[in-house]
Amino acid sequence: MLVVDDQAAFRSAASEVVRATRGMTLVGDASSGEEAIAAVEALSPRLVIMDKRMPGIGGIEAARLIRARHPGVVVVLVSVEQPAAEVLEAAGAAAFLPKRKLSPRVLAELWATYGP
Repeated sequence: MLVVDDQAAFRSAASEVVRATRGMTLVGDASSGEEAIAAVEALSPRLVIMDKRMPGIGGIEAARLIRARHPGVVVVLVSVEQPAAEVLEAAGAAAFLPKRKLSPRVLAELWATYGP
């Protein structure tokens, strides 16, 4: 799994949630959409948890590009604000998760629902 967020504190917290989730392995993290695209190329994660809004191309555009290049990668967008359903669809994201709800249980449920 790859964690992507421009805030170091959230990347750290989300990485700890991944480590605490049975069956999940953290392969890396990134702080921008551009870094996320490069990390997916280099690390081949099966799941990407990515902030919706970041400097640069942002999570929505990065998700769209990742899904276009790697259709098997599951992208879940996270944010403090709820995006419109059309935004998720345009990004190709499997789901949206409020940041405050990220937990090992929720992560396992997302993977069970959207994973291969």
